[in-house]
Amino acid sequence: MQEFIEKDREIFLYLNTLGSPEFDPFWSLISGKWIWIPLYIIFLYLLFKNYNWKGLLYIVIFIALGVTVSDQLSGIFKYGIARLRPCHDADLTPAMRIVECGGQFGFYSAHASNTFFIASFMTMMLKGRYGWFPFFLFFWAAIVSYSRIYLGVHFPADVLMGAAVGFLLGGFFATLSLKAIRKQSVLN
Repeated sequence: MQEFIEKDREIFLYLNTLGSPEFDPFWSLISGKWIWIPLYIIFLYLLFKNYNWKGLLYIVIFIALGVTVSDQLSGIFKYGIARLRPCHDADLTPAMRIVECGGQFGFYSAHASNTFFIASFMTMMLKGRYGWFPFFLFFWAAIVSYSRIYLGVHFPADVLMGAAVGFLLGGFFATLSLKAIRKQSVLN
């Protein structure tokens, strides 16, 4: 395990130190929450276009539940595992770039989990309707996730674990959502 942690730290330092102050505002923006509201509105529009109002209501409920589970589960892991964020690791801070710093613990990334949740959920909900869409979604999730390494708040393993959990939760909640929509369609 210690070997894995050391490799994770090495990869983090390599990726984190690729940055430069000129790009810091860009990556802070990418990592922000409010910048993505127009994209979320587009997502809702695409869902509305493909499902009726009742279906959209189910979808919004399952998205809210799923993002809540994704986010809260990461908090449980952060305090349960108690792995310091890179920006709180005194051995790393002299060698790294700190652009932002969050709470004390960072395993695993809620940003990665939430964005991969949305990417996975939306891909399943709009399966086969927009051929390019899944590539865009997962590229977007990967960029947001990378921003966390760039800013100095997460190790690569934090991001990969968050991405994996978000991907699985997105698939699970999309499946529940589709079942609820099918059941509602049959009953009406």
